[in-house]
Amino acid sequence: MLDLAMGRRGILASGLAGAGVAVLPKIAFASAPTERRFVFVIQRGAADGLNIVMPTGDPGFVGTRGALAMPGGSKLDGLFTLHPALTETAKMFAGKEALFAHAVASRYRDRSHFDGQNVLETGGAQPYQLKDGWLNRFLALLPKSEADAIAISSTIPAALRGKIEVASYAPSALPEAPDDLLLRVSSLYAADPQLHGLWEQAIATRSITGDLNDVSGKNAAATGTLAARLLMGPVTRIAMIETGGWDTHAGQQGRLNVQLKGLDAMLAALKAGLGPQWENTLVVVATEFGRTVAVNGTGGTDHGTGSAAMLLGGGVAGGRVVADWPGLSTGNLYEGRDLKPTLSLDTLIGAALAQHYRLDPARVASALFPDETGVKFDETLVRA
Repeated sequence: MLDLAMGRRGILASGLAGAGVAVLPKIAFASAPTERRFVFVIQRGAADGLNIVMPTGDPGFVGTRGALAMPGGSKLDGLFTLHPALTETAKMFAGKEALFAHAVASRYRDRSHFDGQNVLETGGAQPYQLKDGWLNRFLALLPKSEADAIAISSTIPAALRGKIEVASYAPSALPEAPDDLLLRVSSLYAADPQLHGLWEQAIATRSITGDLNDVSGKNAAATGTLAARLLMGPVTRIAMIETGGWDTHAGQQGRLNVQLKGLDAMLAALKAGLGPQWENTLVVVATEFGRTVAVNGTGGTDHGTGSAAMLLGGGVAGGRVVADWPGLSTGNLYEGRDLKPTLSLDTLIGAALAQHYRLDPARVASALFPDETGVKFDETLVRA
């Protein structure tokens, strides 16, 4: 597989590495038969759901969290308050375009980032049980013309790896390619039956995103804008965005504030860029596991279990928090230290996708999360 710089960004294609042929992503420009879009945002590092969607109505929260029990923020209901850094997300919640699920977790119950992310992305019951990702398997449930996906990432994330070829689009540290070089490469590939079409497609993608010079983590809004532009093209309807930096072992108050401001800006830019198509879009934001209820000695939190997830979009049945709240008293904690999960993240994602795409929930669960089949979940997450 070859990282080919296009301006300040690189484009990768997966699926042909074993054949020894480097290609650009399959981003064909043709009419798509559906307007539904899906974006999966992964928070790598174990985001602290207890400080993102704060259970301020739980009597154990303020006493246990101390300075991390942030003042202010938007009241979501009698139990939960949204972190004050999420100002634009709070507006989406008020407009019933955002829904939060709390005390959620994958089936993973240890506290390794690598193993936890693998379980989250593959949909298995154990780390490395499955070789492909649930999002790639989901593409197989869609008509071929709708199964065009891209990752805003330097490599193909595990969730998108599998039989169906997908693309990866990420910033590049290489200098801007001059126009005369691009013209020469175009001439070189003009007679090649395979590379000519792929090169033309890459040039077209470059024209869509050419003025976005920084889509790094430091410019989260540009990442949202980039994702929206790719999703507003004629074909690509599914995207995955990687975010990192959520491992807040020390100095969590300031670090999490910066992280959430970036996430908030990215989500707002994604909504703005999609315009009227926001009504047809589902965004899921999730992390591999949560963090401890108690604060450690360096003003941070350690690896935990239960966390919070977000569902956003114009069709989301929002304006509420879905939670079978277990409580924060010591006797209610998982292993005496973590928020106890009461809802499977796999079940949540599977149900949301089935409702968004009007698919049979049992079929979706069987394909994406085979060990979750038979779980009953009747919550309405996306409006019909």
